[in-house]
Amino acid sequence: MELLLLSNSTNHGRAYLEHALDTVTAFVGAGAALAFVPYALADHDAYTRVVREALEPRGITVRGVHASGLDGADAVFVGGGNSFRLLRDLYRTGLRDELRDAVRGGLRYMGASAGTNMACPTLRTTNDMPIVQPPSFDALGFVPFQINPHYIDPRPGDTHMGETREQRLAEFLECNDVPVLGLREGTWLRVSDDAATLGGPLDARLFRRAEPPRELPAGADVSFLLTAPAAFDA
Repeated sequence: MELLLLSNSTNHGRAYLEHALDTVTAFVGAGAALAFVPYALADHDAYTRVVREALEPRGITVRGVHASGLDGADAVFVGGGNSFRLLRDLYRTGLRDELRDAVRGGLRYMGASAGTNMACPTLRTTNDMPIVQPPSFDALGFVPFQINPHYIDPRPGDTHMGETREQRLAEFLECNDVPVLGLREGTWLRVSDDAATLGGPLDARLFRRAEPPRELPAGADVSFLLTAPAAFDA
């Protein structure tokens, strides 16, 4: 499988996908037809226009799957927004099973934020509020580990009394024995068959049960995660 999993689609002070535009263009391919999945936001047409305006100057044709499906697409992009709404609509439309078959059959998959969550076995490491209830937490399962997009480090001296992201992921690991890759803003994971590499300017953070968090340097080969065994609490 060919996957490009972005932590985020918009970096502070930059246009949509601008921070990763060269990587995205190389992955999708100039002149390619891209099917965009807008289900994580409510206005599908408006969301598709945003993606079209970002990518068509690079020679990429963008069509919304809500209008055109996957037929004729060279790649698919699942956009960010609310992960629970996205997964619900993947089930509701039948696109979840269609995507799983198409990507495993060679269709290139790009996700950002919620779309990156969908590439994991479940959506259990999303940051989103459950505004709707999907029929299952089971996502697409293109990688055998979990990802936490938009990973934010604990801030020394912060007076906010809520849980840090690190604490929430520790709670996840108390109930699920599966690695979690924290992708900081502006970074991504590139998977090509049995190889996985970190992209972007910042390190990633790896969480495992009963181990301290581990920093993984930008550009690191993390292919070992593709064979990581996973045990989820029922």
